[in-house]
Amino acid sequence: MSVNKVILIGRAGKDPDVRTLDGGAKVASLSFATTDKAYTLQNGTQVPERTEWHNLIFWNKTAEIVEKYVHKGDKLYIEGKLRTRNYDDSKGVKRYITEVFVDSIEMLTPKVQQQAAPVPPPLPTQQPTQRQQQQVQQPAYQQQPYQQILPPDDLPF
Repeated sequence: MSVNKVILIGRAGKDPDVRTLDGGAKVASLSFATTDKAYTLQNGTQVPERTEWHNLIFWNKTAEIVEKYVHKGDKLYIEGKLRTRNYDDSKGVKRYITEVFVDSIEMLTPKVQQQAAPVPPPLPTQQPTQRQQQQVQQPAYQQQPYQQILPPDDLPF
């Protein structure tokens, strides 16, 4: 028995490159960064941040999803399998490329939520409505729609 499974969480390094093949199939490629944060060992040794770059390949439906929704900097959860191919470069040297063929993708970057227009304060001659009085008394976090805040990743893009 063997298993070839890759799980990655990281950020898109560029917008996807999408092509349509002669048979109508779509293929998308994307550079993808995963970063291990810097840390300090108990003995005081500092280990610097390390970013790994991966080549992702998407086919058909996943390629269409990536084409529509994925942009540079988006945080993604990826599941797929490793594939290695080789080619001869212009000088005749054999080169190897390892790629992740993506089976499933999940967007982790929250959608930008459009917030409702704020209720204008009442004019000095008007009495505030009951709704306006309630909004004034509520804390700010209850007035705004929920928006997930993620810590910034210090990626080079």
